[in-house]
Amino acid sequence: MSNSSLVLLPSSHARARDQFPGADELEKELRKKVRGEVRFDPAAKALYATDASNYRQVPIGLVLPLDEEDVVAAVAVCRAFDAPILSRGAGTSLAGQGCNFAVVLDFSKYMNRMSAVDPVARTVHVQPGAILDRVREAAEEFHLTFAPDPATHSRCTIGGMIGNNSCGVHALMGGKTVDNILSLDLLLYDGTRMTVGPTSAAELEQQIAAGGRTGEIYTTLKQLATSYAGQVRARFPKIARRVSGYNLDELLPEGSFNVARALVGSEGTCAIILGATLQLVHSPQFRTLMGIGFEDIFIAADNVPTLLEHHPIGLEGMDGLLLDAMRRKQKSADDLGLLPSGDGFLIVEFGGATQAEANRKAQELAAAVAVLPQPPSVRIYTSVEASRIWHIRESGLAATVFVPGKGTGWEGWDDSAVDPKQLGSYLRSIYALMQEFRYTSPMYGHFGEGCVHMRHDFDLESEAGILSFRRFLDRATEITLAHGGSLSGEHGDGQARGALLPKMFGPELMEAFRAFKRVWDPTNKMNPGKLIDAHEPHEDLRLGADYKPLKPKTHFALLEDNGSFASANLRCVGVGACRKTDAGSMCPSFMATGEEMHSTRGRAHLLWELMQGEVLEGGWKNKQVKESLDLCLSCKACKSECPVSVDMATYKSEFLSHHYEGRLRPLSHYAFGRIDVWARLASFAPGIVNAINNAPVIGRTMQSLLHIHHKRSFPRFAKPFTREQQSKSGAGTEVFLWADTFNNYFHPPTMRAAHQVLTEAGFKVLLPSQHLCCGRPLYDFGMLDTAKKYLLKVLDALSPQLAKGTPIVVLEPSCATVFRDELTNLLPHDGRALKLREQTFLLSEFLVKYAPEYRPPSLTGKIVVHGHCHHRATMGMNDEMTLLRATGSQVTLLDSGCCGMAGPFGFEKDKFDISQKLAERVLLPAVRNASQETRIVSDGFSCCEQVMQNTGARPLHLAEVLAQTSNTSGNDHVESGNLP
Repeated sequence: MSNSSLVLLPSSHARARDQFPGADELEKELRKKVRGEVRFDPAAKALYATDASNYRQVPIGLVLPLDEEDVVAAVAVCRAFDAPILSRGAGTSLAGQGCNFAVVLDFSKYMNRMSAVDPVARTVHVQPGAILDRVREAAEEFHLTFAPDPATHSRCTIGGMIGNNSCGVHALMGGKTVDNILSLDLLLYDGTRMTVGPTSAAELEQQIAAGGRTGEIYTTLKQLATSYAGQVRARFPKIARRVSGYNLDELLPEGSFNVARALVGSEGTCAIILGATLQLVHSPQFRTLMGIGFEDIFIAADNVPTLLEHHPIGLEGMDGLLLDAMRRKQKSADDLGLLPSGDGFLIVEFGGATQAEANRKAQELAAAVAVLPQPPSVRIYTSVEASRIWHIRESGLAATVFVPGKGTGWEGWDDSAVDPKQLGSYLRSIYALMQEFRYTSPMYGHFGEGCVHMRHDFDLESEAGILSFRRFLDRATEITLAHGGSLSGEHGDGQARGALLPKMFGPELMEAFRAFKRVWDPTNKMNPGKLIDAHEPHEDLRLGADYKPLKPKTHFALLEDNGSFASANLRCVGVGACRKTDAGSMCPSFMATGEEMHSTRGRAHLLWELMQGEVLEGGWKNKQVKESLDLCLSCKACKSECPVSVDMATYKSEFLSHHYEGRLRPLSHYAFGRIDVWARLASFAPGIVNAINNAPVIGRTMQSLLHIHHKRSFPRFAKPFTREQQSKSGAGTEVFLWADTFNNYFHPPTMRAAHQVLTEAGFKVLLPSQHLCCGRPLYDFGMLDTAKKYLLKVLDALSPQLAKGTPIVVLEPSCATVFRDELTNLLPHDGRALKLREQTFLLSEFLVKYAPEYRPPSLTGKIVVHGHCHHRATMGMNDEMTLLRATGSQVTLLDSGCCGMAGPFGFEKDKFDISQKLAERVLLPAVRNASQETRIVSDGFSCCEQVMQNTGARPLHLAEVLAQTSNTSGNDHVESGNLP
């Protein structure tokens, strides 16, 4: 594109309200014919309007097919209405190929099954929605794997990988997706069904002779292979990571006329994949990882060819800017210390038949680089350290956006690839171009195959910035081609690079590509405007020069997002880490439902769309947005596990505060939100109140009024610890023991134990002289005006302790996070708030920091620990685990995620099933399988209630474990409140 013809093109906002002719009738017909789900509502459109790219195209509607029959029926209806179709998996595409003005077929919810692995043939057949990690887990039982493993492996679908020709770290070991596909089951827009794969000369002639639609396709493919073989051989880069364009090379004799592989990477522009047979490869069972630190990333790149001579199974690169971004965002801070010294890093993995073999290969490489003219620093990792290093690398993409003190990083030139021998020169040339345009970006990626990922601080909100972005793409393309490279080395062309392909392939091959698409999709209804004859890369931008989101006044300061609610939700770049289901805490509601609208990403997209007012209307009163947020458990896991720190608990609270402005709230909001008031009143006669709550008629009436599920029982009130204990006791340094509502009014033994532990550790323990509450439940309902009043009362009451720097020990993790998180977000300009945040500690944190000589009691047996979500997300579990392991017990920290109770959430009638599903995922089975002598430990009151009401066992708080003086189990068993 010449500079003279470079003009601003319409952004997504110009087309956001476009309507498909006959959309209502199309929806009705789809509902008649499809047994799965059909959604044409505004929320569904908002949820699927973007992927992980810079682009946004509001779809016509959404279909979630149950099976192949549903897909066939949906396509037939769309064909009757001349409606375009977009196939979609996890929606993590980075080039815009995952969004379009089309009917979206989402295969991830239902069509995600797979056959048994055939260990002899080393194959497995999968549906398009199958998750990569589930396939790899099944294959590993036979020491096999599916080699391509992008950073999104925990949630990406095989269908999406086929569409994009995904690669990942271990493509170096076993090839790209295209190299591991045996056959594809296809459905074309015209209804034709085919199974394709490698085709012998005899089979090809047989297919052609059969005639019909299939014969037509094979005839055209043969003509393409014959006519363009010379061009393909001459112009296709001879590199491992050529992902751009259609795979016409697979139709040549040297490609075995493999029609399946020719379609890999076609981004849904040709056919719908109904199933695929995958080729599995040997998975080395013993691996060794090493880190090599160079002076800079350019020198690191220069040395890649030397390292490849040692035949690693993975070779990744990272520069110092990436690590600086992670430090600024306080991501993986402890892990970063594992890297060797330097400012450019290569992460090298070796595999072997034994651990000794893998170790030997790493040691041989270490010896080889030690004699380089500029010897780098080297570190060989243990298996535990290796997992932490991989976590750093896999966080690369999202860790480079929204970096404090830096500009926002966007995709656009994020995926080029060259021969590894050209990598150092290429990076220097691109860096010089970045300096010319005054852009910055970390450099990282799959250096072993010459593939580089970047996210530049493009200005995508002004005309000048957008046109500069477009000029940069042209110049970067020229540099890549001068180095014999490919515009895409993994993420695909889509809209980000589709319009640049003529530069790479020339007019003749572009016509061949058009012919290839036409034979499959003559009417151009399959993901049109992507890859071939694509929209321009500066068109359909999610932002754009006309990006003007609403700017409502908020309760939370949102300082890191410049006070903008829209900017806060723009943090979500769509990588979908919240869609994993096998580990961590994020996102519990998605784990339970499998619904995009109940993922962190889905909610962020809905809230962002709400601030546009183009697809979602009604502002804060929008019912669909509220529905999405209703199932948010406010676990805060997204704030720590999301690479861009989306803080959905805060956004939910903000939304609800405005949603109920000027409206009467449900009775349960006042009952649960102000629980501290009712608990204090009940504490004067707890026995009587408990009897009333559990009386059959009264109890059922209260459950009905408060919408509490009938299988839940009310927590039992107790006389508070603060009335039985003097405000000061012990000698030594003063520490203030916070009397939270839950431990003081419901389970005072925890307060009693903490007081004992602190006193025995040599501290003078102070207690509140009046009723105080942090107001934690108020945030669940968005009662933020009241929450501010609570916090101001706390700050006034604690002014003497804050002035003296007295540590505040909090036993309930969710209360501690109010002081560590919400407090300064609501009261950012109150100096006392900052002091309270810095002086707040959990018991474990306090003992580790202020009582280094403290020794826990010696205990035998096993301890099983469930970490409260807020504990994990905000403070981390390290100090707690340190103290528990110091008892001498065998301690296990469960990867149990959210318990599902989450304050009032698990009590609510319409959320009970989800609450139970989350609890049964890991936590409750672990409790039931534990021996009678095993101590179950959890510091969260809600977590303890979930366990107690389901199993009868009450977990111990850390304080209760540390206060024990014998080796007997401290787990209490209760009779009331057990769920059948």
